[in-house]
Amino acid sequence: MVYAVSGLTLCGVIACILKNRQVGRTHKFSLYWVVALAGALLLLAVGPLSPGEVGAALTADRGLNPLKILLLFLSLSGLSVFLDEAGFFGWLSARAVRRSGGSQKKLFFGIYALVSVLTVFTSNDIIILTFTPFLCYFAARAEVDPRPYLFAEFAGANTFSMLLIFGNPTNVYIASAFSADFVHYFLVMALPTLCAGVAVTLVLYLLFRKELSRPISCADVGEVQMDRGLAAVGCAVLGVCILLMALSSYIGLEMEWISLGGCLLVFAAALFRGKAGLDRIWGTLKRLPWALVPFLLGMFVVVTELDAVGLTAAVGSLLAGLPEVFGYGLASFFCCSLINNIPMSVLFTQILTAAGAGEGGMFAVVIGSNLGALFTPVGALAGIMWMRMASGTGVRIGFGKFTAVGALVSLPALLAALGALALVL
Repeated sequence: MVYAVSGLTLCGVIACILKNRQVGRTHKFSLYWVVALAGALLLLAVGPLSPGEVGAALTADRGLNPLKILLLFLSLSGLSVFLDEAGFFGWLSARAVRRSGGSQKKLFFGIYALVSVLTVFTSNDIIILTFTPFLCYFAARAEVDPRPYLFAEFAGANTFSMLLIFGNPTNVYIASAFSADFVHYFLVMALPTLCAGVAVTLVLYLLFRKELSRPISCADVGEVQMDRGLAAVGCAVLGVCILLMALSSYIGLEMEWISLGGCLLVFAAALFRGKAGLDRIWGTLKRLPWALVPFLLGMFVVVTELDAVGLTAAVGSLLAGLPEVFGYGLASFFCCSLINNIPMSVLFTQILTAAGAGEGGMFAVVIGSNLGALFTPVGALAGIMWMRMASGTGVRIGFGKFTAVGALVSLPALLAALGALALVL
């Protein structure tokens, strides 16, 4: 019964993501998290674990605690979205366009570099949500093909999100299971991220070099307003938060409380701006990925029940005979592209624990959870949002086109990253 309910839940989630199923007349919301939550509630009724046992796992005082992970991700997302509400990302994007001098090649590499750097210090999902409409708007005005820039944005965000723990909620979840230190994580992942980034850049340029050889007819995107005061406060607070999180294991302060404090601090600063500041706060709160809360909690329950009936131990024993880095890396990559990176990360975290895998397996799964999002649109919720936003502006990128480009980009990046990881470890 547990296998049947879990399988139906995963299939339902994937179907809702692919079909973009939404309900509601005035305020629409996606159904994928409803399916995950419904499946979790059913498993609580028929599974081997009681609600009390699952509740104890949810609230356990340990690194692998979904409530702590959600607090960290939502508060960091709050800081990133607040910067966007203040106009910071739009201002940076406009400057990148103006500095291109009419050259698509310069703009392509400039956008890729800008997205990659910003993703390192914020979050891949936030960058994708912020930059996609801007790139479509610019391409329409400049009369250029938007696809090279959209794929560069998406690939850059999902590659450089590996570099720091908070770049992707999957990083946080997987690394927390092994109590990975912020600095140690960065030192291990620096070379794999750089190698993957170089591979992505080269492949994307080779794929779109013909389109990028044409000049830009109009590079004027107009004036982009920025609240310089709030943007400065947001950047300063984000920088301090990153520094404190790097030192968190030394100062005895958990990362989620640091990020929450930073988010509350910028909100407090916004209150001094009166109604304009309240609008920034309200705009930030409305744009936070709240659906991630029931989705992650639901998937945690599903995998906890599957672990109780022995699935994770069985899969762990199958992978135990393979080279740790490449075995877990390839398995998590393809699993991610089929069932989405969050369910995959929850599942593989339990598999890693059951198999007694070392940190090579952990870092390999981190790589798989990020780069797997490039292979198919199912790989990450951001992929579906990216396609939907592009389609809303008249840029249609279907499942086949996404996967064709995704396979050519992600597979070399995956092999480069896993090879570099094997060298580092």
